[in-house]
Amino acid sequence: MSNKIAVDFENTEDAYKSKTSLELLRSLLVFKLCTYDFLVDKNKELMDFSKKVLGQKAFEQMMKMTFYGQFVAGENHETIKPLIQRNEAYGVGSVLDYSVEEDLTQEEAETKEMESCVSEAERESKGEDHREKKYKAHRQFGDRRGGVISARTYFYADEAKCDHHMETFLNCIKASGGSSQDGFSAIKMTALGRPQFLLQFSEVLVKWRRFFSFLAAQQGKAGMEALEQKLELEQLQDTLIKLGAKEDIQNWFTGEKLGSSGTIDLLDWNSLIDERTKISNLLVVPNLETGQLEPLLSRFTEEEERQMKRMLQRTDILAKHALEHGVRLMVDAEQTYFQPAISRLTLEMQRVFNREKPVIFNTYQCYLKEAYDNVSLDVELSRREGWYFGAKLVRGAYMYQERTRAQEIGYEDPINPDYEATNRMYHKCLDYVLEEIDHNRKANVMVASHNEDTVKFTIQRMNEMGLTPKEKKVYFGQLLGMCDQISFPLGQAGFPVYKYVPYGPVNEVIPYLSRRAQENRGFMKGSQRERTLLWAELKRRALGGGLSYRPMH
Repeated sequence: MSNKIAVDFENTEDAYKSKTSLELLRSLLVFKLCTYDFLVDKNKELMDFSKKVLGQKAFEQMMKMTFYGQFVAGENHETIKPLIQRNEAYGVGSVLDYSVEEDLTQEEAETKEMESCVSEAERESKGEDHREKKYKAHRQFGDRRGGVISARTYFYADEAKCDHHMETFLNCIKASGGSSQDGFSAIKMTALGRPQFLLQFSEVLVKWRRFFSFLAAQQGKAGMEALEQKLELEQLQDTLIKLGAKEDIQNWFTGEKLGSSGTIDLLDWNSLIDERTKISNLLVVPNLETGQLEPLLSRFTEEEERQMKRMLQRTDILAKHALEHGVRLMVDAEQTYFQPAISRLTLEMQRVFNREKPVIFNTYQCYLKEAYDNVSLDVELSRREGWYFGAKLVRGAYMYQERTRAQEIGYEDPINPDYEATNRMYHKCLDYVLEEIDHNRKANVMVASHNEDTVKFTIQRMNEMGLTPKEKKVYFGQLLGMCDQISFPLGQAGFPVYKYVPYGPVNEVIPYLSRRAQENRGFMKGSQRERTLLWAELKRRALGGGLSYRPMH
């Protein structure tokens, strides 16, 4: 095929066309600082010290000349516009992300988490519920910021605070719609409601899936791919009777709803959970020993029921707003004990809002052992129901924290054993979505990766399938201030590529910047490449008399 697209990631002129020479020098300085362990480990203390010595104004100026200037677009919706428009002039779009965090002490964070993840019933009934260790809050892991790299963290204070977060996201959506075409806006579910609900709903979803696997094993179908496990209805009825299941479970599997195929797969099974109206009725789990349904908790208070409903209402308001403003909503992934619920709520939004085009995007973490099952099930559901599938694929930000928590609390490590296994998983999931795009053009994927090999793999697969960048089905995403040598050549070759653009007042994004320094340490020590390319471009400009180059836009 003659129309194959090639992108040159060695061409420094294209990569840094949007940058002044001063900005290139700043990048070099910041990346170099990120390689010093002392500076990275003590960055919080050093920043506090600098603020005292320099005073607020000079400190802010210093930050803007270094870390803040490198990784944050500006303080508010107005000040970020020039950067967004400049990037757009060179083919790079934006995913806006308001990156303000409360600067809590570890103890404050732990207390807030414990208060917001434990229900009234649990407080009173100590030990009468059917909860698993993984889906309960543990004080030693109450501060969810520990061992996390780039992800922002929210702690629940009260419903008013969640409304405030929703307003912030609404403003972000408006800014996205106002400052760029085809923009994205990122949201986090833990900002929008009491995390207790996410923990409990996640546990319910996981236990139902486990019950399905248990029944599949009874029919000799253990170890098959998730979508290939189909339960024979007659055998299923027999098993349930043997388990002593009450009629309400047995009756589910009769009637029109499951069709006349005589089998039930995991998607049919999941649809059974949709049917109950009162939210607390969702929180019922099958007991593997008896086959009976048992409430996860002994009861809910009226206020807890209202809190859950309000969380769902907030997500609904955000989705409607995104649709109205022509903005796509990226729901970020979070810890595995929240994630099944987050994914399910995102899926419900996709079923409603992705009818005409992909508005809602879910995030899949490919360092998880179950990533492929999750992607393939959701793609299949979108195919059956005829809506647009939207996915962002990431490797994942919580590895260290998740591993430690699993080990210390005593449940199976959810993360792939090593980086290679995660890479294979990433490419397997990506390939699956690309095949789906190839077949019906309704799926969309953002390849959110700083890994050049993954980007090249994607382009190669697109070329093989005859998928062109113009179709805007495959996007790429990188963080602002990193990997310009990937983002800008892609943008100029016509690929839809986006920067995750954090913004917010200097003082309030310091917790975010602190983690960005941590992330870059590993990234910069491992990769001389970005610095080498930056130097090469500065030399090219110096020799060609172009040091005073100013981007046109």
